[in-house]
Amino acid sequence: MTTITTPVVFERDGQVFANSRDVAEFFSKRHDNVLADVGSILKSQDTPADWFIERPVVNEQNGQTYRTFDMTRDGFTLLVMGYTGPKAMQFKIAYIGQFNAMEATLKNADPMAALNDPAAMRGLLLTYTEKVIALEAKVAEAQPTIAAFDRIASTDNSLCITDAAKHLQVKPKQLTQWLQANGWIYKRAGGKHWIGYQDKINSLLLEHKQTEVQRDDGTTKVTEQVRVTNKGLARIARAFSATVTAQAAE
Repeated sequence: MTTITTPVVFERDGQVFANSRDVAEFFSKRHDNVLADVGSILKSQDTPADWFIERPVVNEQNGQTYRTFDMTRDGFTLLVMGYTGPKAMQFKIAYIGQFNAMEATLKNADPMAALNDPAAMRGLLLTYTEKVIALEAKVAEAQPTIAAFDRIASTDNSLCITDAAKHLQVKPKQLTQWLQANGWIYKRAGGKHWIGYQDKINSLLLEHKQTEVQRDDGTTKVTEQVRVTNKGLARIARAFSATVTAQAAE
């Protein structure tokens, strides 16, 4: 196993990261074990999603793709918290020192100096180009999906928010937040259930359906649920695609 003697951190989009491969080498650990540790951390719903970002790496010699994770300072701290050994504390302090040094450099960076530094400009342009390529790829991937949603928009059907989120390949919480932020649904003061705005119902983007639910004691109650129509699903898919396109143009 190759061991690096200096902690490796890097900057991307103004934030400092360490990579799981470099952490494994510096702490003399197997990378697959480090990946397992990261996986255990990510199983917790309390872990912020942006602390660990999966970053596939292609081996130039054999062409195989390997999993790695970029991690923020907080992600790194959480990962190595349980690492023990004679030099574990020394290694942790060394890595945190590298994070501090890089963050201080970014904080005090002179924008004009970067413009006059060819190496810095190459790094900035490379980062921007990679971002644009990735976003353009997302737009291209979304087009067939949008076309499919458009084809079903004329059919009579509706989905609960959870099922609609599955079709859109997003988390139900993310879709709910989007619907609320964009004026599709709301809750009455003290209410527990989402309600569709009347203009969205009139436009056949949303509908309400009453469902009869049986209680444990054998009695029944009627509940009302807001649902996304196929037309609404197509409208949301296009809105999501427009957001990605706008990001690519920035």
